[in-house]
Amino acid sequence: MSYNKLLIGTVAASWLAGCTMAPTYERPAAPVAAEFPEPAGDANSTIADLQWREFYADPKLRELIDLALTNNRDLRVAILNIDQARAQYRIQRSESFPKIDAVVSENASRVPSSASAFGQTMTLRPVSANIALSSYELDVFGRVRSLNGQALQKFLATSEARKATQISLISEVANAYLTWAADLEQLALAQQTLKSQSESYDLTKRRFELGSASELTLRQIQTSVDTARVNVATYTRLIAQDRNALVLLLGTAVPENLTPTSLSDTVSSVADLPAGLPSDLLTRRPDILQAEHELKAANFNIGAARAAFYPRITLTASAGTSSSDLNGLFEPGSGAWSFVPQISIPLFAGGANRANLDAAHVGRQIEVAQYEHAIQTAFREVADALAERNTLGDQLAARQSLVEATSTSFRLSQARFDRGVDSYLDVLDSQRSLYTAQQGLIDARLQKLTNTVTLYKTLGGGWSD
Repeated sequence: MSYNKLLIGTVAASWLAGCTMAPTYERPAAPVAAEFPEPAGDANSTIADLQWREFYADPKLRELIDLALTNNRDLRVAILNIDQARAQYRIQRSESFPKIDAVVSENASRVPSSASAFGQTMTLRPVSANIALSSYELDVFGRVRSLNGQALQKFLATSEARKATQISLISEVANAYLTWAADLEQLALAQQTLKSQSESYDLTKRRFELGSASELTLRQIQTSVDTARVNVATYTRLIAQDRNALVLLLGTAVPENLTPTSLSDTVSSVADLPAGLPSDLLTRRPDILQAEHELKAANFNIGAARAAFYPRITLTASAGTSSSDLNGLFEPGSGAWSFVPQISIPLFAGGANRANLDAAHVGRQIEVAQYEHAIQTAFREVADALAERNTLGDQLAARQSLVEATSTSFRLSQARFDRGVDSYLDVLDSQRSLYTAQQGLIDARLQKLTNTVTLYKTLGGGWSD
């Protein structure tokens, strides 16, 4: 066997095997510790394994999430991006197949007598009907297949981006719902405080008018009343804004039967919250999977850039009939064909091919850095959520104890004032301490619930129904 035949056979075998010149893909090592800095629970399971319908316990919240998944415009755009990426992949994949067209043409021309071989003016109207193959590239060096692989990875990355959008949306809906419920409790507390202080103010005002209470005491109580009025106005505004925020997330109005009434102490049906191992994030977090698909796409881009250094072989062919007039188009002997193979060998491009290859390598390095950054970001988010979770129990207990202590202090101060032992300033201080402690307890309960939502989100839970 001659060397040329061996070379041709090797090239043909490589082409048929579907080889490309893209470098072999190897997943970069995760640039994070093997374990989370805080206890993460059972390493063999994670709350991310639960579907969001199983994870969230509040039936109202589940219905609101359903509305958001149906109507939210950001999620709708993410879904449309998938459709667009799928179409772009199909366009690129079509380059692997020959394009065959049916072509019927007529070319009319007039030849003057001075230029005619017969010495007389002639009008020519040749007609042809052909089946044509247009510039089909024989993908010997895998350029087209590399571009196909790149388009496929871009499509898969877009699909993961859609999952990441859904996870964020579900988390945002849950947090908006919980914040609204917490602000409703804060408003109820402020209204209760305003009512109590207003009653004290009315009573003290009558005593002042009778001369049994000082103006200082009256004005001190008035400051408490005005402060409570400010808080009522503030939380009334926040509640309206909470509704508006949820309406934006839902993409539709909030049904009245789904508005919260108070802050539930349970948002999830899961008592224990195992987080698993950091390696689980590589297979669960859509943003990490998206970054990896982008990295694979950059890998294929290197293959396409490498193939640009090698010859490109294209085929153009047609077969059909041709005649000088329409009547003779399908007469015997009118058959015509053409076959134009073409090989293009790059000789000089002003360094463009080398620059494209260098750019492809740099692009891959950028994607590696972004992939590693995605892993580090995910690790940090989970670690932060775990660190917060491990302190929230003590914090909530301390807040509850503080409310009980300040409540007792306020009751004792009120009793001492009623007996004339202390001034009303001591009562005001105790009342403000109690109010602040009660606000802090609501905030602590909200923080504990939102931490559960955040941990579920950061572990990659919530993209499957």
